[in-house]
Amino acid sequence: MRYSLKGTVLFLLLISICSSNGCRTEKLEKYTKDLPFDMTQIVVPKFPSHTENIIDHGAVGDGQTLNTDAFSDAIRACASAGGGRVCIPAGIWLTGPIRLQSNINLYLEKGALIQFSYCFEDYPLIRTSWEGLEQVRCISPIYGAGLENVGITGQGIIDGAGEAWRPVKKFKTTERQWQELLDSGGAVSGDGSVWWPSEQAMNGAEIVRELKNSGASDLQEYAIAREYLRPVMINLNNCKNVLLDGPTFQNSPAWNIHPLMCENMVIRNITVLNPWYSQNGDGLDLESCRNVLVYDCQFDVGDDAICIKSGKNEYGRRRGKPSENIAIADCIVYHGHGGFTVGSEMSGGVRNIDVRRCTFLGTDVGLRFKSTRGRGGVVENIYIRDIYMKDIPTEAIRFNMFYDNKAPIPEVDSEGHIVFSERLEVAVSEETPRFRNIHIKNIYCREANQAVLLLGLPEMAINNVELDSIFISANAGLVCVDADNITLRNLKIVPENGPVLSLLNSRNVLIQDVVLPEDCKPFMVVNGKKSAHIRLKGNIGAIRGELVAVGKEVSSDALISD
Repeated sequence: MRYSLKGTVLFLLLISICSSNGCRTEKLEKYTKDLPFDMTQIVVPKFPSHTENIIDHGAVGDGQTLNTDAFSDAIRACASAGGGRVCIPAGIWLTGPIRLQSNINLYLEKGALIQFSYCFEDYPLIRTSWEGLEQVRCISPIYGAGLENVGITGQGIIDGAGEAWRPVKKFKTTERQWQELLDSGGAVSGDGSVWWPSEQAMNGAEIVRELKNSGASDLQEYAIAREYLRPVMINLNNCKNVLLDGPTFQNSPAWNIHPLMCENMVIRNITVLNPWYSQNGDGLDLESCRNVLVYDCQFDVGDDAICIKSGKNEYGRRRGKPSENIAIADCIVYHGHGGFTVGSEMSGGVRNIDVRRCTFLGTDVGLRFKSTRGRGGVVENIYIRDIYMKDIPTEAIRFNMFYDNKAPIPEVDSEGHIVFSERLEVAVSEETPRFRNIHIKNIYCREANQAVLLLGLPEMAINNVELDSIFISANAGLVCVDADNITLRNLKIVPENGPVLSLLNSRNVLIQDVVLPEDCKPFMVVNGKKSAHIRLKGNIGAIRGELVAVGKEVSSDALISD
């Protein structure tokens, strides 16, 4: 058989094209083709072939030379040429803030480290969003607003110099770490519980409060609190067609990556790192974004790892932009307050979210849903499946509608009944958050402090939550308070202490095919005068007697056996 060199080259070229384009498209379809909601086909942004190297614009990668102008010049030249790749080669590139432009792919070669400046004066003040509200903050180390076709890719590292900005709480450190902070300078709060990088940072909250109360509107009036106004590291505001692919994002001043009101995003193959003690050290916060795909990412952070938000209270409701049409898959979280989180700033709404095949190792909570009175907003149509967890120090699954720390405290009395410190009901209004239509399936957790907490509001129950095929070993079982239309199917919860299921003021609950652990009496406790229509079906359809403890206030026909 004779081979044509021309044909071989053409064949190899086709393979290359498939690898860089077609196969990637096929991989995207893997994550979007069978979603339980309609979602616009996500497209990976494409960039022109033009390249600008920051070295050609005077950058010096010695870790000492400030390269802010070189980055700016390279991005400007690339944009003027119609866009393309801004290349950061191996080296340590010290710089101030980087402002992205449309059609720019910031590409970090292997060995490249972008080290952001520790000098606060390098970060101008801007008006932006922080924790769901419009705020004055320092500009983010990487910032872009109103852009189209934006990428941050490659194999390098981006370091946000977070230790220059962040306070540290004493209880999160060892004695040696705390002493090292004290020896480094800075300031300590009056009660000795928090170290701050400077007195200005420590006093900043009060300074900002006084400025707001006085009606201060000029950005420069806030400069006296600059060291307190720490930014998120990556802030992409109102951008379309965004690609984050490959780099490590670490050591952020506040949240690490914060896309705000962005559309058509692909976030893949990235690593997000923050010290576990980092204050507000979130990994990825998607706020009021739509049509987003996140996959094959790793997180090890100091707060919520993957978090969905949409603004806070009246400001979020007035903006009225939900986070919607988001698919998350094949991610690993090694540490974080929550592996996957919704809230607490969810006032603009959250809907159509799919999470699958993720692993959480030692996160404070596994699946975390949080809100409080005053937020308003609707969280609905959430689909979670195939989640694997280990060593969760609180709940594997938590719904908490009292996130402002005024939650009623659950206790178990001498008869095994749940009692609460406070049960105040308020009027329903636009400030009342609503969580509904949430489907959680195939959850495996080895060792949690508590298996599940479903804590609704007395005036607004959590509605239509389905837990199907849940396998958890924990110190305590499932507690369900103020919930309506709850399905608990095919559960194997093995608690060290107390009942498997504890229901309080919950109604329209279907419990089907639940494993009965040995020596677990009572298996289920039901309390609250609102508890009603609790159906026992399948293998537990006929359980009674010492396996079920029912409070005196519960109606005699509340439990129904099938």
